[in-house]
Amino acid sequence: MTKFRIIYVLVGLLAFFGQAWASNNQLELQKVTQNVYAIVGGLGNRSPENLGNNATFGFVVTSAGVVLIDSGGTDNGAKAIDAIIKTVTNKPVVIVINTGGQDHRWLGNEHFKKQGAEIIASKIAVKDQKARVKDQFFMLGNLVGENAVKSTTPVYAETTFENKYSFELGGTAFEIFHKGPAHTPGDSFVWLPQKSVMFAGDIVFTDRLLGVLDYSNSKSWINVYQSMAKFNPKYIVPGHGSTTDLTHAKRDTYDYLVYLRQAIKDFMENGGDISEIRKIDQSKYKDLPNYDILSGRNAQRVYEELEWE
Repeated sequence: MTKFRIIYVLVGLLAFFGQAWASNNQLELQKVTQNVYAIVGGLGNRSPENLGNNATFGFVVTSAGVVLIDSGGTDNGAKAIDAIIKTVTNKPVVIVINTGGQDHRWLGNEHFKKQGAEIIASKIAVKDQKARVKDQFFMLGNLVGENAVKSTTPVYAETTFENKYSFELGGTAFEIFHKGPAHTPGDSFVWLPQKSVMFAGDIVFTDRLLGVLDYSNSKSWINVYQSMAKFNPKYIVPGHGSTTDLTHAKRDTYDYLVYLRQAIKDFMENGGDISEIRKIDQSKYKDLPNYDILSGRNAQRVYEELEWE
């Protein structure tokens, strides 16, 4: 096969499998449905290579501009997201929705704000961002590098809401709901009723083990997941992992949280002490990435929650 024939075949394959595209910053573009896209980051930790974008983001192209769901973990992370958007459309990002308080949900805001974008988030998410921004910059300095921190300026949403915020742009309806704390205190999900697409943010983790952290609330997280699932979306863009459906989302997020809470309740009722927390059997989830790092910490955190409950 000649050199030019090889190039021709490769171009044809790329056109055929045009719904996925990988960038050099460990991000993959996935077409969800017409004019709706996911940008999928890696399943591991933040790193210099991924620019802090170890999460899944999304965007919607409308006739009046682009709506971006979550802006990246650093200024350079935001630029990498913007570059991927530009492979799909030359329309500008006019609205950015921050679905929560984690660094990769909002620390790229400045890049899009400079271009004139409106930033939207729940009031509790903004409060959480302000409370943890110093810790987030410290962590990013260690994991991504000091230069990434120096080039990133925190910019908070100017449009905030308590429980629900709706708007229409270019004929597409958007509904944002904050139903309570989950992975972070201000987590929201974004519903596109005309397209049956749910941007779930950190309410849904797939393809990897979720993390129950010091600022998470596992009991409320279960209830928030149920509120999201009642919309019966055809497509779910999770906070971590590839575009999925309710079956997969339920298995990796809801079922895990329910199982872990019940296992620890049983453990406590049988006199189990937190010093023996690693005896909790989570092996049915051991094939999920990050299991070895997070499973023990998740159990400890839920144990502490249940003590207070």
